[in-house]
Amino acid sequence: MAKQVWIPFLNNFFFELGQVFELGVKGLKGIFQRPFEKRNFIQQLEEVGVNSLPVVSLTAAFGGLVFGLQTYLAFNRYIGPGSESQGGPIIAVGLCRELIPILVGLMVAGRVGSAMAAEIGTMRITEQIDALFSLGASPVKYLVVPRILASVIMVPCLTLYGDVIAIFGGYAYNVLLMKVNPTLYVQNTLKYFEMWDVLVGLIKALHFGLVIAVVGCWQGMTAEGGAEGVGRATTKSVVVASIVILILNFFLSKILPANI
Repeated sequence: MAKQVWIPFLNNFFFELGQVFELGVKGLKGIFQRPFEKRNFIQQLEEVGVNSLPVVSLTAAFGGLVFGLQTYLAFNRYIGPGSESQGGPIIAVGLCRELIPILVGLMVAGRVGSAMAAEIGTMRITEQIDALFSLGASPVKYLVVPRILASVIMVPCLTLYGDVIAIFGGYAYNVLLMKVNPTLYVQNTLKYFEMWDVLVGLIKALHFGLVIAVVGCWQGMTAEGGAEGVGRATTKSVVVASIVILILNFFLSKILPANI
């Protein structure tokens, strides 16, 4: 009985994994092939990057505040009053290497990945993708490539922007609200915080952007069943992208060295 349940599940899993891999390879190859869809690319840059700034700003700001709060409490409780200025580098490293890339990835997956799945899924249901085929155009080249390239570029940019906002949020909580010595706080942060910590987060964000775009486009390209099918594809794109981001973050954290 268990075998009868697991075999179809595994078959479906590997079939969908093959679809995602094939679409990702075609999309990455299409980046280097002409002609290039400049108009779609610019539209996706705006959609992925500019339109995501408000949600990234709020997420990064409160992420930095909460992380600064917990670091302050930990130093105050377990090391003693006056040691809170040592928390600056911990806040900066933790935010840039782990927290902000994940938060930005999840927010973009929820906002942009779902939009990609819904938009492409609607085009598939209304047979617009079939019309592209009949006109001799490549749907992957026209729809997928601009979204992949825009996500790979803008998610790291949003992460870098979020790093700045979050680090300032941690500084604001400790220095402005809790009156931690600002000179010691900044000196300790600059002493132990390295550029590699920022680069680690950007490398992760680049992979997260690729995952978001490929999963969103894959769900849109395979949507079926009318409006209900588009809704399922939209939901599944967010869930799958979010899970993959969390899993991928662990393995990237293991692979990327602590320093160079």
